[in-house]
Amino acid sequence: MPTMSVASILAESARRYPDKVALVQGDRRVTYAQAWEQARRVAAALQERGVRPGDRVGLLAPNVTDFVAGYYGILVMGATVVPVPTLLSPREAAYLLGVSHAKHVLFHDSFAGIAQGAAEQAGAEAVEIASAFDTEPLPTYVSRSPEDVAVIFFTSGTTGHPKGALLTHLNVTMNVLTNAFDSNPFLPDDVVMGCLPLFHVFGQNVSMNSTLRVGGTLVLLPRFDPQECLRLMRDEKATGFFGVPTMFVQLLAAANAPDAPEPPRLRQCVSGGASLPVAVLEAFDARFDTTIHEGYGLSETSPTITVNQDRYGTRAGTVGHPVWGVEVEIADQGIEDEIVLLPTGERGEVVARGHAVFAGYLDDPEATSRAIVDGWFRTGDIGIKDEQGFLRIVDRKTDLIIRGGFNVYPREVEESLIRHPAVDMVAVIGLPHDEQGEEVCAVVTLKPGAGATPDELIAYGKEHLAKHKYPRRVEIVETLPMGPSHKILKRELRRTLASPGSAEPAEADAAQ
Repeated sequence: MPTMSVASILAESARRYPDKVALVQGDRRVTYAQAWEQARRVAAALQERGVRPGDRVGLLAPNVTDFVAGYYGILVMGATVVPVPTLLSPREAAYLLGVSHAKHVLFHDSFAGIAQGAAEQAGAEAVEIASAFDTEPLPTYVSRSPEDVAVIFFTSGTTGHPKGALLTHLNVTMNVLTNAFDSNPFLPDDVVMGCLPLFHVFGQNVSMNSTLRVGGTLVLLPRFDPQECLRLMRDEKATGFFGVPTMFVQLLAAANAPDAPEPPRLRQCVSGGASLPVAVLEAFDARFDTTIHEGYGLSETSPTITVNQDRYGTRAGTVGHPVWGVEVEIADQGIEDEIVLLPTGERGEVVARGHAVFAGYLDDPEATSRAIVDGWFRTGDIGIKDEQGFLRIVDRKTDLIIRGGFNVYPREVEESLIRHPAVDMVAVIGLPHDEQGEEVCAVVTLKPGAGATPDELIAYGKEHLAKHKYPRRVEIVETLPMGPSHKILKRELRRTLASPGSAEPAEADAAQ
């Protein structure tokens, strides 16, 4: 029987580049040989505590070198990683440990209180990652099957508790290979800015694992701050930045500040996790003298399934072409029990098949059977493919607004409003309305020092959008609620703004 382990990513790079710096965190420099030894020590410590191959182990740590040691240590032991978002409360973290049946949770000392509280509630043991570094290391990683589960990512979902997406060693390894060597190849001398949360699938597989696979250097920033990120990228001579749209918005604002020094020149930038407004993409490319390759994927797809690639050319406003070994098509969203593919140019649900598609949802065969139909994964996103094969994501199926019987896609409204000179970020949602069924509502933050009223923004929308599309309600807020992966939480906005007069969003539920 063939064997495969995600742990081989670090093992092979340690063999090939033992003395090269793999990780940078502040003044700390960790070589590949040191990172691999730390992972094997963590694995040995877990083994001493009774962890066996196939067991689930929680991992609670920010973007620090200990995260890498803990992540690969769990995999070296042959166990399954359960990343725990760092914004969770002990109760929320305990829920993830409980439903994944994790009896141990590795933690960084900065999250000792949350880890120990969660472990106590879930009946698990909390183990500080650094405490394992004195243990005699295992000689190498435990053999696993390609179909064995490597990581369980809990998805944000649209209702209820998050679902656990099961990614196998094959899923992760193949996605890393396509990201690192095929779509927009990394180089061994690349220095990648690691701002994306490593507990999230984008940060973990595209940023961390792909960088380590080629023998590059990953610069870690425990908490994203645009000014600090710019400074680190200049000081460490970063060549790559991977982020979600809100990060690009904030970096652009920081680089355009009156006293900001010249920004770093970046060889490669990738945006994912949500739609990047074209206006932001164009402004960022110009300011940083680079090209953002916007991509697309989900936790259930490991994550990358499409990305703008130089071989096909890049097209702003699209998420490019499918990656190697993955097929992406458009299906009739109204047919639930089978996949009926639509002709080129028609709007429908994005579906995917190939090595990236997950093994299913944790202990939820019904949800799995709804999501994977005829061998295709139903993403829940609405998209269009053009004659050249470029995919454009219109919106989430669940975010579609139906106003007076007409479909309104929030992204189209957001793309228009973001071009107003005073608007910094915008999220468009549908709110219940007695006559129209739903009304279009735009929630906006303004650029520092800029001024605009709701009426002005409504008038702007009316000028640039069709009659049924422009927002009749605009709320100007100080901040938008963000999830652990820096995505705007539209569900939270809908909940807090459903009542008339409720303008300021409540603090986001970190479990989403």
